[in-house]
Amino acid sequence: MDARQQILGVIPARFGSTRFPGKPLTLIAGRSLVARVYERARQASELSRVLVATDDKRIAEHCEELGIEAVMTAQTHRSGTDRVAEVAERFPAFGYVNIQGDEPMIPPAAIDSLVQTARAASAGIATLVCPIAPQENALLEDPNVVKVVQALDGHALYFSRLPVPFPRHPESARYYQHIGIYYFTREALQDFAALTATPLELTESLEQLRALEHGRRILTVEFPYRPLSVDTPDDVALVEARLAEEDRKDHQPQ
Repeated sequence: MDARQQILGVIPARFGSTRFPGKPLTLIAGRSLVARVYERARQASELSRVLVATDDKRIAEHCEELGIEAVMTAQTHRSGTDRVAEVAERFPAFGYVNIQGDEPMIPPAAIDSLVQTARAASAGIATLVCPIAPQENALLEDPNVVKVVQALDGHALYFSRLPVPFPRHPESARYYQHIGIYYFTREALQDFAALTATPLELTESLEQLRALEHGRRILTVEFPYRPLSVDTPDDVALVEARLAEEDRKDHQPQ
């Protein structure tokens, strides 16, 4: 396929995490987190190629041992998307999907839906969201669960770690959770990487706010549910339990 038509999947994998150092190499039911994310991404039919972008030789060597294509990137990037932008300089493509390295259960269908919807809408930037029920207070109050407020046309108005919107009239409240998978055209990705960091981005520690604060638009694509992610060490056991449940279902007699 002509590189100008390809969609490249990129998994940013950083070893030095404040909350969870060494997270990409953490074993999830016997396989590393980065390997599990890669295996899911490779099943997405819309992705022509999948790479791991890292700043740590331990991760690069681990990927090489498993036959996973990995590229070394700078240690100075402000965000995962900035790391993806460096990859884009070396690997031309029509578009790129930034697949967060903490998503070992991301459904390939979710990635495909994101790419298909974004391309049909000629969107420069798009991302996945899923509904949160108003009674799911634990999710709404959890700062690790990023909430998104949308315009009527599906574009994001704001992302926050707080439970937004405020339910002054609870009967009309609708909540959505952000799933950290982004689609960018090559031009939109280069534009994003050239933008200066913004006050809201730094305040909430959410890279997507840089785009909104600079006046860029982000299309949201709804997926029916939120796959389990690994944000903290406590999440490992939850993901392993869900994987075991999936394995039991796969081996049940028909």
